[in-house]
Amino acid sequence: MKALILAGGRGKRLEGVSQAINKCMLNLGGKPIIEHNLDNAVNAGVDEIVIVVGYKAEDVINRYGINYRGKTIKYVIQQEQKGLVHAIECAADALDGEDFFLMLGDELLINPKHHPMIDLFRSDGLFGVCGVFVQKNRALISKTYTLVEDGEHRIYRLIEKPRKALNDLMGTGNCIFKNEILSYIGRTPINQERGEKELPDLIQCAIDEGNVVKSCLICDNYFNVNSDDDLREAENCLNYRTPRIKLSLSKGEKYGKNKRR
Repeated sequence: MKALILAGGRGKRLEGVSQAINKCMLNLGGKPIIEHNLDNAVNAGVDEIVIVVGYKAEDVINRYGINYRGKTIKYVIQQEQKGLVHAIECAADALDGEDFFLMLGDELLINPKHHPMIDLFRSDGLFGVCGVFVQKNRALISKTYTLVEDGEHRIYRLIEKPRKALNDLMGTGNCIFKNEILSYIGRTPINQERGEKELPDLIQCAIDEGNVVKSCLICDNYFNVNSDDDLREAENCLNYRTPRIKLSLSKGEKYGKNKRR
């Protein structure tokens, strides 16, 4: 299994903070956000890492090169930032027909549980597994997606950025897929509000044809960093869990140049 990490977005909602740097390279807990995901990929035991880059691609490529903790890295350039599904489509050749673990370069998982997801995917012979987080504040679920499932966690409906969440399940970008998910990209409708194809709609197309996709609890806390507030809350959480790590306090240090480890 390969890891597919998407790191091509501009991060417009971070205003001027990410104008001079790839959003995924913003410092969080003493290292770039994407590095948390690279560590997750290696710890999950993937064979290879594919990173889709676009805006300020050199930020990522120059720092990590072609190997991270013994795992080969391949890069795919997303020439136009046309959304998450388009980024997956750009990586089709690099995935080389293999199943893959999707991760987003701007997500932070606290105490990630990737091995149970992989075990579920393999033992049940699933088409896909969606990593979910139990979010008690349902208003926050509108930032990602929610889903409707049965008692065995089989998903029947996914809803992108729901105005009113039906339950406490908050979908994340950490998902495992059979490579065949790529065949549904052409059938995925374009979201009328955002003008691009969305991940929940891609998965829904596969589910509607009878493919079995289940959910799996993936972490103790979850942050999708799309705003300055998201970044601050994630930092506060890491500070609370690891008080010995001193995070930069000045805005220049917080968003500025990252030193090589």
